[in-house]
Amino acid sequence: MNKYNIKKICIIDGQGGGIGSAIIKRIKERFGETIEVIALGTNAIATAQMLKARANKGASGSNAIVQTIKKADVIIGPVGIIMAHAMMGEVTREMAEAVCLSDAKKVLLPLTQENIAIVGVTGLPLPLLVDELIDSHLSFLDKE
Repeated sequence: MNKYNIKKICIIDGQGGGIGSAIIKRIKERFGETIEVIALGTNAIATAQMLKARANKGASGSNAIVQTIKKADVIIGPVGIIMAHAMMGEVTREMAEAVCLSDAKKVLLPLTQENIAIVGVTGLPLPLLVDELIDSHLSFLDKE
């Protein structure tokens, strides 16, 4: 954490940034500026969309993601961020490895375009998944 005790949450998304944008909007509604939200796009379009959703700052590309998540308290994104070559090849091996090796809490949404089925997961729409993400996995931020 930084010297002001503000949690750093990194949102990783690719392609058009729609998933990341939805997550950032809801996080900002719930927590305002008590946390720092960093938009990490696998491409510039995804980053730009997440910045429009009110992320505090953002960066694009493999190296930016690998370096920035080293200082994260929480990493959020679709399950593809832990799979090399996921998201139509936008997730590099280095990115997937950095996410997996990070000490940050990882909260992954079961959304994937890959040929992968995650057993035991219901097919909830994105808005309900984001609500569950915040209520079940980020509620600890309310107590700080």
